[in-house]
Amino acid sequence: MAAARSVWKGFIQFSLVSVPVKAYTAAASGGGKIQLNQLHAECHNRIKYTKSCPVHGEVPADQIVSGYEFAKGQYVVIDTDELDKLRSPAEKAVTIQSFVERDDVPDRYLCGRTLYLVPDGLVGQKPYNLLHRVMTESGRVGFAQVVMGGKEKLMLIQPLESLLAMSELSYESELKKPSDFKDEVTKVDISPEEIKLARTLTDAMAAKEFDLSGYKDTYSDNLAALIDAKINGKQVVAPPAEEPAQVINLMEALQRSVDATKSKATAANGKPPKLVAPGTAAKKEAATRKRKSS
Repeated sequence: MAAARSVWKGFIQFSLVSVPVKAYTAAASGGGKIQLNQLHAECHNRIKYTKSCPVHGEVPADQIVSGYEFAKGQYVVIDTDELDKLRSPAEKAVTIQSFVERDDVPDRYLCGRTLYLVPDGLVGQKPYNLLHRVMTESGRVGFAQVVMGGKEKLMLIQPLESLLAMSELSYESELKKPSDFKDEVTKVDISPEEIKLARTLTDAMAAKEFDLSGYKDTYSDNLAALIDAKINGKQVVAPPAEEPAQVINLMEALQRSVDATKSKATAANGKPPKLVAPGTAAKKEAATRKRKSS
């Protein structure tokens, strides 16, 4: 179900075709997370942030309007509908500049904010579905510009299931270049055996069917359990942490990782995965290390 209120209304504009749309935030409000309140440490009363009028005291949000102080203590009230009328055509249109391959836009440009675009009224249904279908079949995405919040923004428009999603992009000038950190990485020699074993490990860890929805926010679950325990007067005891084995040698770490992954897969499926054993050079190296340590 769509959100109760859209955050933006306008048009998707590509060449002479206009698609009236409404935009809704893709992020769920609050994200279902537990919200902790700030309390006074001495009495545990909640810290309040109130908006108040010097004449009438605390004022509810629905009674607050925007205004401009044109003289000391004198304001002119500006209604949000009046502000909407001031929006230029550029602020009412997501103008697609071109259709590009998705890989042409590096992921590092994505800001993280995504909006769902839906047709605004019956008149928008056909061009919306047409644009969605053409983009889906061509495999291309739309590179667009739009003015929001008084700033011209870059957007990436792409099909997402039955909807069109619009994701904000950063400008080149807003991003640090990977080359700025090139001196932090030193080129080192990697042996063929290390590469072979690392590939064996990544193959063993490869997911046949990856489903991101299967990952849950375990921190929130643990926090809820903590709250429940404290409400019931229970003492909170942290489980003993398992110290990971300290492995300094890379080959040894890779081999142990392959063995652990193999054991885990065997326990889950009853069949060991086909893993490539380390080369003879790696075995000789391990034997040499063992002699030196003894």
